[in-house]
Amino acid sequence: MSHPNLPKTRYSTPIAKALWMSASLVVSATGSAFAQTAPIEGVQAAQSPNNAPDSFSKLAARLMPSVVNISTRQTMGSGSEVGGFGQGSPLEEFNEFFNRDGDGLKRESSLGSGFIIDESGYVVTNNHVIEAADEIDVVLSDGTVLAAELVGRDAATDLALLKVTSDAALVAVPLGDSDTALVGDWVVAIGNPFGLGGTVTAGIVSARDRNINAGQYDAFIQTDASINKGNSGGPLFNLKGEVIGVNTAIYSPSGGGGSVGVGFSVPSNLTKDIVRQLKDKGLVERGWLGVRVQGVTPELARSYGRDRAIGAIVIHVTDKSPAQRAGLQVGDMITQFNGLDIKETRDLSTIVASAPIGTPVAMSVIRKKKDTELSVSLELMESDVQSKPAPSNDTGPELSNLLGVELTRISDEDRRRYRIPASVNGVLVVRVEPGSDAVGKLEKGDVIVEVNFLAVNTPDEAIAEAEIVSGRGEPVLLQFYRDGDTTFRSIRTRQDG
Repeated sequence: MSHPNLPKTRYSTPIAKALWMSASLVVSATGSAFAQTAPIEGVQAAQSPNNAPDSFSKLAARLMPSVVNISTRQTMGSGSEVGGFGQGSPLEEFNEFFNRDGDGLKRESSLGSGFIIDESGYVVTNNHVIEAADEIDVVLSDGTVLAAELVGRDAATDLALLKVTSDAALVAVPLGDSDTALVGDWVVAIGNPFGLGGTVTAGIVSARDRNINAGQYDAFIQTDASINKGNSGGPLFNLKGEVIGVNTAIYSPSGGGGSVGVGFSVPSNLTKDIVRQLKDKGLVERGWLGVRVQGVTPELARSYGRDRAIGAIVIHVTDKSPAQRAGLQVGDMITQFNGLDIKETRDLSTIVASAPIGTPVAMSVIRKKKDTELSVSLELMESDVQSKPAPSNDTGPELSNLLGVELTRISDEDRRRYRIPASVNGVLVVRVEPGSDAVGKLEKGDVIVEVNFLAVNTPDEAIAEAEIVSGRGEPVLLQFYRDGDTTFRSIRTRQDG
């Protein structure tokens, strides 16, 4: 239940939905095990006597090519949302208000950030940046746009791994040791705030191991380097040019998502493990114990015969779970697991998640004020996301033509209805079919003036020219008129994928 007096934390990407967590916080939300570059040397700026850098310019110039913009597109069906109103309906004029066509389709775009961790094309970003996206593009610092494949994603830590292929050499950055990042150390954030492109901000590590109630694996690095919407998935660098965090969330008292100098990053040491599993398996495997626990207060600690409020008290044991088979009981206080101390409840979640599966591990508990040793064999936790889609032979909905756009000649009524000047000639778009690449690019009422620079006046002419271009394995370039402006769009046909 959220607290009414606490401000909100927002996802730092334009369309990411705010998720109300406990305490009314909302998350906006590797060297790497396989990084191909050595740590960047000689990039630290000259130091003044108090160790503050005189400039971040050399560091920024070296790191910029490794930071990318993430652009995604998602086609929204009518689902439970408002669908489109059909032609002739008295409410048809409201389709524009809902940004939908007659089929109730809508395409939304999202912008975020990411960074290259391997010269072969692996890119790290946030899960909430690419979640549910139909298409993902990675935009390099020089403006090159590369289509990205989703390798895997992990909702629990809000991380995702992408793969791109580039003819030109890619510049990778290493994931450093986040445990060496101390409170007060200088850090630099680079990202894509508000879609503006490569932007550099600087600050310090404000706190470590921060729990913002975003999930059971919270251990964020807090920084006052400016992070805003669109910075999600971007890197937080130390002065050696190593990534020590993945910028994921911001804290905004107004709820508007603007930076107030309180940002949160997933530590690079956690990122390394997640990325390794995503690269190897496409998903993250975690151990499952099968308990619910609560924290220990000083009063409870004394009741258990302890003078320190550490550990996790078991309040529920799941039937047929590893915990039940190990003999764990409600009321037991878990103090160690697999040789590691449990200081608070989230320690147990993190340690169990990374412990070996199917192999007996030791667990220390306090039961009725007595120390007790148990052995437990963990099971595999059910994954919360299916990162890699199963292979499918489905080619998508059947389209009436290779463009997936129904066309007609322009009538006088059409010119009045869509305010098409007499000087504009071409063919009218009357429907964009679900499953076509034209969704979100063309709309009903658009006038296609040219196909691949050839003027067209009938639907047959438009489709015939599109077939010629598609036969060469190229996307079809359309020039169309809409609301007083002429625009170009490239449409992929079913033939060219």
